[in-house]
Amino acid sequence: MLRPLLLTLTLLWLQGLKAAETPNLVVIFMDDLGYGDIGCFGAKGYQTPRIDSLAAEGRKFTQFHVAQPVCSASRTALLTGCYPNRLGIHGALGPQSRHGIAEREMTLAELVKQKAYATCAVGKWHLGSRPRFLPTRHGFDRYFGLPYSNDMWPHHPEARKGSFPPLPLLENEKVIDDDVSAEDQRTLTERYTLESLEFIRQHKDKPFLLYLAHSMVHVPLFAGAAFEGKSGKGLFADVMMEIDASVGRILDALDEHGLRDNTWVIFSSDNGPWLSYGEHAGSAGPLREGKGTCWEGGTRVPTLMRWPGKIPAGSQCTEMLMTIDLLPSIASVIDAKLPTHPIDGRNCWPLISGQAQASNPHAYYSFYYEQNELQALTSGDGRWKLQLPHRYRSLPADSPKAKGGIPQKYRSLQITSPQLYDLHADPGESKNLAASHPEIVERMLKQAEEMRADLGDKLSKRPTGRGTRQADQDLP
Repeated sequence: MLRPLLLTLTLLWLQGLKAAETPNLVVIFMDDLGYGDIGCFGAKGYQTPRIDSLAAEGRKFTQFHVAQPVCSASRTALLTGCYPNRLGIHGALGPQSRHGIAEREMTLAELVKQKAYATCAVGKWHLGSRPRFLPTRHGFDRYFGLPYSNDMWPHHPEARKGSFPPLPLLENEKVIDDDVSAEDQRTLTERYTLESLEFIRQHKDKPFLLYLAHSMVHVPLFAGAAFEGKSGKGLFADVMMEIDASVGRILDALDEHGLRDNTWVIFSSDNGPWLSYGEHAGSAGPLREGKGTCWEGGTRVPTLMRWPGKIPAGSQCTEMLMTIDLLPSIASVIDAKLPTHPIDGRNCWPLISGQAQASNPHAYYSFYYEQNELQALTSGDGRWKLQLPHRYRSLPADSPKAKGGIPQKYRSLQITSPQLYDLHADPGESKNLAASHPEIVERMLKQAEEMRADLGDKLSKRPTGRGTRQADQDLP
């Protein structure tokens, strides 16, 4: 009698061990959410209690970055663990784009398929809108959402006549609404939430990956009927209240189905706020500039993670991390094989899980923007940042905030010589220390040359490097 009992207990223990090694993954990726746009990162005028609960019950990352401060490029990095320009993805792909993420690249969905995960992408995709580039061709079992940004839309106030075709809403690869209207946009957050809840319900008994990429808070802003005007603080606050409620419903569903303790929740954003939209834009908090720049306000994003018992509750990570590190970190946790081709991310699970004495494995991170321009680098520990000579956009300091969803114009500024900043002491990048630390500048310039040899740099007239791979093309 004792031996069968021991065998049963051993099998139960092994099943529990297996479950712990294959956590459900919920990745909530916001659009244009700034560093200062949620409560625990200093949001003002509204509250985000359900999002903030991820910090109380998990870990807050104060120096977490995206690889590039723009939509498609940023999402490429998150889903492949690669700098996007390594894969030939730059900027934001428009509806007429004929290229997209290449078939040979391994996405996060394809990685977890090694462990029989169910996979679902909900919301904004933006890695190619032709059928061969959609989520269902890159490891996701199901897709529901918009193929690109909600402002690539003929009804946008700033759209030139004829500049955009009708905006489609897709279910898998089928168009279910061929002309998304303003009223339709008001329902997007709710519909994305319901799709996510249903996916969790249907797959509660096996490991799953839910990638929820909200269209908000990208302009044009739309809040659902139950939230419009509710905050009393303007449309942006209304939208944030609805997003917070959406996050809360997903967390509640995990509790309802008994999945809290075996689900790794990641909340982050694809880049900083689109500041030219003023009252319809978020805030970079204490950071300099916003979306579309390689200053901290463009690439440093509010990030929270929760996995009870694995990620320490109420903790904070001040070390540098980047979205490219998520795929290899997840691979380490679930014991999946990384692709055979080079990737740029490193396993940072020791940092994510708060292990004592953990440090960042990168010597440095690079920041490209525009068409393969190497604009900045940081040291792997996140202390030193070198801004390389380049042009960037900025709003006039004394200009009033834009209103009504109509943006104000940026001015173009030029960095003419390398500028060095100590991000630990000066996250707002206000004091250039290049003259007082020439040895650090010299070391980082050598690291910049390493990146140029690998991935090229248009600013130094090297369009490609030895490690560049091309995006796939869908020719007519």
